[in-house]
Amino acid sequence: MADTHAHAGDHPGERAAEDPIKLLAIRDTPLSVDEVFRAVGDDAAGGTTLFVGTVRNHDGGADVDTLGYSCHPSAEAELRRVAEKVVANYPVRALAAVHRVGDLHVGDIAVVVAVSCPHRGEAFEACRKLIDDLKHEVPIWKHQTFSDGTEEWVGAC
Repeated sequence: MADTHAHAGDHPGERAAEDPIKLLAIRDTPLSVDEVFRAVGDDAAGGTTLFVGTVRNHDGGADVDTLGYSCHPSAEAELRRVAEKVVANYPVRALAAVHRVGDLHVGDIAVVVAVSCPHRGEAFEACRKLIDDLKHEVPIWKHQTFSDGTEEWVGAC
């Protein structure tokens, strides 16, 4: 008698999607967690991990008054390269990443990334890789002004 049951690894939903990069952007307008979450919805995904980076009121022991992000013209292309590297190494069903530029206030959303995978462990790992590589490799710079009048530039790469 032939085995008519497919093995778990044989199901197409266990593999990466054909075109998993759903949303990549660098914007000067407020970001939407809902937009990013909707972008990574996939019926074959059993796990979706979403990371939201917000502007905090301190850095390095000093109070932050104002903060602005700026980017190099190649930033979106570098963001795509980072996303493609993640989808090449994980079974990603859907991926989205959006970073804000311009002047932000404490509590504002600076970055939102999300990844959907067949299982939660893969989703956590892929999302962590996405945000870490974005912060280290995409040319986005942060300019902070502190309450004592000092300021600093922090480079992403």
